[in-house]
Amino acid sequence: KLAVLQGDPGKPGPFVIRLMLPAGFKLPPHAHSQDESLTVISGTFYFGTGDKFEMSKAHALNAGGFHALSAGDHHYAFAKAQTVVQVNGMGPFNITYINPDDDPQKAKK
Repeated sequence: KLAVLQGDPGKPGPFVIRLMLPAGFKLPPHAHSQDESLTVISGTFYFGTGDKFEMSKAHALNAGGFHALSAGDHHYAFAKAQTVVQVNGMGPFNITYINPDDDPQKAKK
């Protein structure tokens, strides 16, 4: 689930979104064209950097945890249990998957 709390992530300008991630959620390696800041609201968010999804190399961010990402940083994430994450950034927000086959939008076409 995704809720936009402020702004419009699809347009230029600041935005705030909250994501409720279900248990077992996996986000393949990807990057964004803008900086973003992540804050864990509840649960544990597992976060790793690089072009390869490696669960053993991910860092656990517990509730209250924060991580800032620069534009272009390659990263991946997952949640073992339900987790809520807040993302702050400047739009337009986009996701470019390192492996284009990981893009769920591609599967819808």
